[in-house]
Amino acid sequence: MKKLVALRRASQILFLLLFVGILWSTTYPMSGAIPPEIIFKLDPLVMVFLSLCGRVVLPGAVLSLIMIAATLVFGRFFCGWVCPLGTFNDGLSSLRRSKRVPADASNRKIRSVKYGLLAGIAACAIAGFQAAWFFDPLVIFARFVSLNLIPTVTMGLDRLFVTAIQKFELYGGLYDFYRLLKGSILGIRADYFSNAWTILIFFLSVCLPVLLVSRIWCRMLCPLGALYAWASKKSWLERKTGECTGCGACRAECRMGAIRDDGKTVPGECILCMDCVYSCPASITTFGWKKPARVPRPGAAGNQRGMTRSDFLLLLAASASFLGFRSRLGLAQTPPAKAGGTAAVVRPPGALPEKDFLDRCIRCGNCMKVCVTNGLQPVFMESGWEGIWTPQLVPEIGYCEYQCTLCGGVCPTGAIPKLSRAVKQKQVLGIAVIARNLCLPWAEGKSCIVCEEHCPTPDKAIKNEKILLGTSLGRKQYLLRPVVVKELCIGCGICQKVCPLRPSRAIRVDPAGKLQPQ
Repeated sequence: MKKLVALRRASQILFLLLFVGILWSTTYPMSGAIPPEIIFKLDPLVMVFLSLCGRVVLPGAVLSLIMIAATLVFGRFFCGWVCPLGTFNDGLSSLRRSKRVPADASNRKIRSVKYGLLAGIAACAIAGFQAAWFFDPLVIFARFVSLNLIPTVTMGLDRLFVTAIQKFELYGGLYDFYRLLKGSILGIRADYFSNAWTILIFFLSVCLPVLLVSRIWCRMLCPLGALYAWASKKSWLERKTGECTGCGACRAECRMGAIRDDGKTVPGECILCMDCVYSCPASITTFGWKKPARVPRPGAAGNQRGMTRSDFLLLLAASASFLGFRSRLGLAQTPPAKAGGTAAVVRPPGALPEKDFLDRCIRCGNCMKVCVTNGLQPVFMESGWEGIWTPQLVPEIGYCEYQCTLCGGVCPTGAIPKLSRAVKQKQVLGIAVIARNLCLPWAEGKSCIVCEEHCPTPDKAIKNEKILLGTSLGRKQYLLRPVVVKELCIGCGICQKVCPLRPSRAIRVDPAGKLQPQ
């Protein structure tokens, strides 16, 4: 029995279920539940480079350093035993019929790409631009789970239960069970996420290539894997082959291409999958603690050299010089505000200033998934290419609930800060603006007070202005017309949501607060 392989697979399944379970449960704040931000605080690619980009130490960043320390001891165990994207790719790879084994020269070229990406992300972070979110495997998988998997599963199961109960009149135990699920895992308000198809396409572009070459994403493009590979080059746990016969059986089974033609292991590329232990016909492949030995000089025979620590530090130094050059060109300054304000879209309550928000947000999808009205949606190009997949409030879909503070509570990086209810209720997302050429009382003289009725602020940011229309049968006729008091409006968007006009609302939230009534 392949006990080590079975143990590794059990670990992968456990962490995959734990990862999905944590994300699924973030909609329901429960005592003892694992906070979702812990996932990303254990991610050194996110925490270290976001801290570097923002020139701050993010809360919880020390947890990511613990992962680096564990890698120094055990090697690149995270990729083979923990990473949910790696687990998903392994499952997908099992569908391959033919096993392609690239030559050593090809493997060297493939491996070098991820080190270049890691260096590029580091350079961007030093230059004040956050790019870690785009390639981070935990962010990629979390975004897919939150904005694609969970909505699809919940809506599919909900419709299945409803159809079965109605068609077969199962208004007994099954109906009670359905009501129980509606209060838990099926109760997620994820009716619709705009641009979710782009997120799915990106996720598939990461995963589907493993049908051609196993773990090609991990081998070639994953910068988190490169960081762990760099840290594990001198790890204490290593693969040992004894008197290798050179049959090549282990190399054919290696999913990472970490075994060379001579049977030796490329430092930092082994993810401890343990397949080689059982594929060895002579049963001489083992894993054990490293004994002190002389390190071969760079360029010596048999030493396949990737990016060394000195190479990486040299690239960081070059990046620092780029930062100075960037500052002299004025590129480090905040770009001009769009539409007269700080953002072209309505951001969540308390969000950092736009430039800082774009650098701090990792596009994980947590805030959008927990939004109780489904109003937080992923941006596509509305705020420029640099804002892709960041959250925006779309009042036509859902408003910012006055009593809710969930989005700040699940943000792992502080792009949306944790706010008390009292503080959150004072956050200004934008200013409501009435289109008088559309509004029924203004344009047609018809009565409508819907927006004023729904305004949640204590002093009512929308007031009804009484206008005398005339006198009929000795009685004065009045019309109530809505007027926005800018000093009281917080831009929650509920007025835009409930406005009865379609397709264009007669009132909408201006994130910049500069537009005038039409």
